[in-house]
Amino acid sequence: MNTIPALNDAGAKAQFPIPANVFAETVVSVKHFTDRLFAFRITRPQSFRFRSGEFVMIGLPNAEKPVFRAYSVASPAWDDELEFFSIKVPDGPLTSHLQKIQVGDTVIMRQKPTGTLVLDALTPGKRLFMISTGTGIAPFASLLRDPDTYEKFEQVYLTHTCRDIAELTYGQELVSALKNDPLIGELTGGRVTLYNSTTREASACMGRITALIGSGKFYSDLGIEPLDPQTDRVMICGSMHMLKDVKEMAEGLGFVEGSLSQPDSFVVERAFVG
Repeated sequence: MNTIPALNDAGAKAQFPIPANVFAETVVSVKHFTDRLFAFRITRPQSFRFRSGEFVMIGLPNAEKPVFRAYSVASPAWDDELEFFSIKVPDGPLTSHLQKIQVGDTVIMRQKPTGTLVLDALTPGKRLFMISTGTGIAPFASLLRDPDTYEKFEQVYLTHTCRDIAELTYGQELVSALKNDPLIGELTGGRVTLYNSTTREASACMGRITALIGSGKFYSDLGIEPLDPQTDRVMICGSMHMLKDVKEMAEGLGFVEGSLSQPDSFVVERAFVG
């Protein structure tokens, strides 16, 4: 069994075994957005294949039995690197250590991607609504940079709700960069709309996304027609509370949850990090 040097909890160098069926990859960049959120990129194994929107289990080589958590891949399926967007949990079994990673460190990753937040789980439609809170925006960062999204949908609406304004930065930078993307830039012009809201800090748009949609403010702010299961498709990722509320709202409007085996009008991702 291969081993790799890593810091143990006491800060000393130790040799820990790499579990079977696990990739050991190198951190190539780290960016901290707030004291709660950061993004990082790692090298991509040549043999690793995934569909945009899927997640993988990642961990750190800092124990005999490392802790793994589900992370949506934020980079598109064609990218040479793998990007992740993470929350920082002070006492989290993984994130309390993961938030301290630096360029050159090792991150371990299980080899099999999975997840329901993929285009293949939806039937054809005209408008795609991506509803996210916090780090739940990560799979949409992947899908927004995938050409297939623009082949299957005419318009894409990304909502991102966080507690504070600074926590919206990742999504704002993501959407702003789309027009200059060498692969999909020419596909995105006038077709992607970002709708931000905050729940704690005062901002131009405050409130939970379910309340904003339910009141009609969401539609009036964007100048669009209400959600319609005949023409629209919905993807949902974020806090468990938000998932439950938006799922119930979608079903109340006539949307039906889809899957890879039976595609339909909305999908939900239930994997999240701790």
